[in-house]
Amino acid sequence: MYSNMLVNCSNCRTPLQLPPGAGSIRCALCQAVTPVPDPRALPPQPYAVPGPSPSFHAPPGPPPSFHGRKKAVIVGISYRYSRHELKGCINDAKCMKYLLINKFKFPEPSIIMLTEEEDPRGPKFPSKHNIRMAMYWLAQGCQPGDSLVFHYSGHGSQQRNYSGDEADGYDETICPFDFETQGMIVDDEINAALVRPLTHGVRLHALIDACHSGTVLDLPYLCRMNSSGHYAWEDHRPRSGVWKGSSGGEVICFSGCDDHQTSADTSALSKITSTGAMTFCFIQAIERGHGATYGSILNAMRTAIKNVGGSGGGGGDVVTSLLSMLLTGGSGLSVGGLRQEPQLTACEMFDVYSKPFSL
Repeated sequence: MYSNMLVNCSNCRTPLQLPPGAGSIRCALCQAVTPVPDPRALPPQPYAVPGPSPSFHAPPGPPPSFHGRKKAVIVGISYRYSRHELKGCINDAKCMKYLLINKFKFPEPSIIMLTEEEDPRGPKFPSKHNIRMAMYWLAQGCQPGDSLVFHYSGHGSQQRNYSGDEADGYDETICPFDFETQGMIVDDEINAALVRPLTHGVRLHALIDACHSGTVLDLPYLCRMNSSGHYAWEDHRPRSGVWKGSSGGEVICFSGCDDHQTSADTSALSKITSTGAMTFCFIQAIERGHGATYGSILNAMRTAIKNVGGSGGGGGDVVTSLLSMLLTGGSGLSVGGLRQEPQLTACEMFDVYSKPFSL
């Protein structure tokens, strides 16, 4: 029943990755709870093995279909009724789900949504525990050909790093709904849950719309792009030599801003409702035909955000179909001059203007 910390769901048989020390685990798909008699007897997680270039075998399972599976976790947190309240994050989550289903053909049952519109006592409320479980679910049991997406819209922060592995001395974090009592989720944990387990042939795209999110997945390389669209890759590998990339899988992250910047929750991008600036500009780039390569997407996002009182890439155009339907009802787009620069990080360096983008 157990393999590399994997437990088959007692109901639907989906492989579930068991967090350390857990005595049971709930399946995010069918909600069944599977008890584990003695988790201490299980072998350690494969990505806990140190070393600069780990090599792990994919968990056993049926062979993938020709095109592989598509799975996604979407998190939108508004922190309602608190002093931290945001207005656009649940809108972001709904827009991203719509995009994945209608533009990239993700099956709706393979998308897990965590928002405050869910039961606060249920597994899809965006608590720290539930976000952790969703990340484990997304990465577990993946096979070559699989395409994964992790989207987060909410607060991001930083906390002091004492291991010496962060160039600026700070770990980046995301903030669950209950972060004030349960704590934040640190970039090291996100990397261990979503990045390091992924084997050759598996692809993960992360979209993080939060403050201080530039390197929130702790990926080894950051694409530093200037206002003219010229770029160079920066090496962000830890000085300790610990490998923070995947186990052969492809991981690419679009984030809302640099580590030292804040990311806007604003109505400047839509005349009717608030959205996260990064999520809105990512979807707009795809919808307006700028989604051919990673470089064209990043450049379109940065251009839209930095335009002050300009046309926002369309003048008096109506907003494209997806955003018009979900946000503005066909209103014109007006982009304010937001002080943030979306970032691109990855496990490996590549030519951003020639590598095709696909989910």
